[in-house]
Amino acid sequence: MAQTDATTKAYSPFRPAAAILREKLADPDALVLCPGVYDGFTARIALAAGFDALYMTGAGTAASVLGQPDLAIVSLPEMAGNAGMIAGLDRNVPVIADADTGFGSSLAVARAVALYSQLNVAALHIEDQAFVKRCGHLRNKAIVSLDEYLVRIRAANLARQECGRDIVIIARTDSLQSLGLDEAIRRLKAAHAAGADVAFLEGLLTKEQCREAVQALAPIPCLLNVVAGGVTPVLDAAEAKALGFKIVLWPIVSLTYTYTSVKKAMQELKDKGWCEPLPGGEGGIRDIFEVCGIEEAARFDRSVGGSALNGKFF
Repeated sequence: MAQTDATTKAYSPFRPAAAILREKLADPDALVLCPGVYDGFTARIALAAGFDALYMTGAGTAASVLGQPDLAIVSLPEMAGNAGMIAGLDRNVPVIADADTGFGSSLAVARAVALYSQLNVAALHIEDQAFVKRCGHLRNKAIVSLDEYLVRIRAANLARQECGRDIVIIARTDSLQSLGLDEAIRRLKAAHAAGADVAFLEGLLTKEQCREAVQALAPIPCLLNVVAGGVTPVLDAAEAKALGFKIVLWPIVSLTYTYTSVKKAMQELKDKGWCEPLPGGEGGIRDIFEVCGIEEAARFDRSVGGSALNGKFF
């Protein structure tokens, strides 16, 4: 019997996603640019575009999985499951994932770290909001004490050590809005001393404030969060890199364009009874199945001697 492709192909050894992300952070010339994705479909589209890192947005997960706002409604299993599914689409593309406040006590934080790392999520961020949190670009956020925040970070660090699987810990503070820049920087420095790897100062208001924060936190790698309609100025990748940021998230880019495109199509279908095809027929069933990997699935089946997916699909 002839050997199949599956028996002769040489496979590269598994590399943990956290290790891949750490290499990018250690490269002085690299900027980790992450589009926000919230499900397998948006992740597939981002991967097809060539991104080498992804961000699983908590707001997008709440909206897509539950149809709810970002108000601490999504549970740990729902959030970790979504992050793990996205991380499993391409093991060579690290996924950074939202972990809100850590989902409760120090034990809940430890469980979150263990779950995310078991699912090969590269990094997670934990913030200093009160448990009933809200999106970082909304007003009137309640902030916990520095001591309580550091319990979360220390729990994440200890859980990482005990589970034996690496994951990058990103410390996020939402304290700028109510406590000011100096206190936000103090919190992130303390979080780094407690075991966090990356600093995430949410809600920066100006380009100059971005520069000041990065300089004050050096040499800690810093993350910039660019939210459409939010309070932080829109900086392109080159500007963010020049300011010294190592990671840039565009967390709701998928949500924004899904909202505008689907809203328009739904209204057209309601008003006219049909939707006009897009130029060139883009977005038809063929495009959708191809970006989701239908040809790769067929090749895999053939490589192991299967015949269920033989023949052309289109």
